[in-house]
Amino acid sequence: QVQLVESGGGLVQPGGSLRLSCAASGFTLDLYNIGWFRQAPGKEREGVSCESRRDGSTVYADSVKGRFTITRDNAKNTVYLQMNSLKPEDTAVYYCAIRSRFRGCSFTASGYEYWGQGTQVTVSS
Repeated sequence: QVQLVESGGGLVQPGGSLRLSCAASGFTLDLYNIGWFRQAPGKEREGVSCESRRDGSTVYADSVKGRFTITRDNAKNTVYLQMNSLKPEDTAVYYCAIRSRFRGCSFTASGYEYWGQGTQVTVSS
């Protein structure tokens, strides 16, 4: 059974950091492209970052560039999103998702095959 489980969300003050985890089971995560998305109340789901296994590229949304970083631990079948210098506008539910490595990187949510349940990130003083 394919499953993605996010964790690591929480409440953090502006300027703080969080590391989100996306643990995979039922498949080998290293064989897939990974995308991180977020959805704030009343807003559409938006792409934050994606990593392509096809060419090794990593793409970040302009709003998080220089602050967020995707990393993988293949031994744990887990991908991480390190989030630094957090801002109140980063508040959202964060999701990880996977798509075929043959399709490259994308911020289009409909292009992803499996999703995690999401983890809440709240940035507030």
